[in-house]
Amino acid sequence: MAVLYKLETFEGPLDLLLHLIDKAEIDIHDISINDITDQYMAYLGAMQELELDITSEFLVMAATLLSIKSRQLLPKPPVTEEPWYIDEDDEGLDPREELIRKLIEYRKYKSVAVQLREKEWDRSQVFTRESTDLTPFLKVVPVNPVEGLHVDDLVRAFRKAMRRMEGRHRVSAIRKDEVSVKDRIRDIVDTLKQRAREGDGKILFSKLVGDEFDRDAIVVTFLAILELMKRRWVSCHQNALFDDIVLSWTGSEDDHGLFDVEIGT
Repeated sequence: MAVLYKLETFEGPLDLLLHLIDKAEIDIHDISINDITDQYMAYLGAMQELELDITSEFLVMAATLLSIKSRQLLPKPPVTEEPWYIDEDDEGLDPREELIRKLIEYRKYKSVAVQLREKEWDRSQVFTRESTDLTPFLKVVPVNPVEGLHVDDLVRAFRKAMRRMEGRHRVSAIRKDEVSVKDRIRDIVDTLKQRAREGDGKILFSKLVGDEFDRDAIVVTFLAILELMKRRWVSCHQNALFDDIVLSWTGSEDDHGLFDVEIGT
């Protein structure tokens, strides 16, 4: 006749002991070490027959149960009234007390673990969506531009504005410096002659108009160059498209008759 074993999986020796106690339906404080030890050893025997690995903690618990069982079977020493006599093996305590305390503490943590596992399961059944920006749906409250201002603040601002308005009514005459085309021709000729004596007599148009030149001064300079080109005193060319204009002196040192002709300004 074949014998079938159905072994449950336990997390440790205390878990196995609790299973045996619950199966016997007895209180932890009323456990019988003889019965529990026999059942525990039978379970370890079944594991050996099935060639299952038995961890060291199960063997340690088996040794502990056998030790408690043997201490209960040994006769108790006679009671002595000598104060110097102390029995280290038996101090009047129940040998099961430490084991019962461990079992109670383990049952408490196991119960908490079951509750946490149930909460984990309940939470795993809840699916939440990511938070959504609800700013566009907020009610827009118009801001009062004069919130927190007093009448005195408005009066001071009005007086300050009136003082600024008084300064705007001041009238002043602005005199504009005008440069004639003839004067500008004279300046360009003098510059080109100086360069002709020192080198090749060439100058860039950008050199004739500096950053401090306004629009009128640039226009006058351009007209002066056109007049000089018309009289064949200078020639202009560009080395590339949209490149700077190069002015070359083609006149002579003698500028006789250059400024005799009237030039419109």
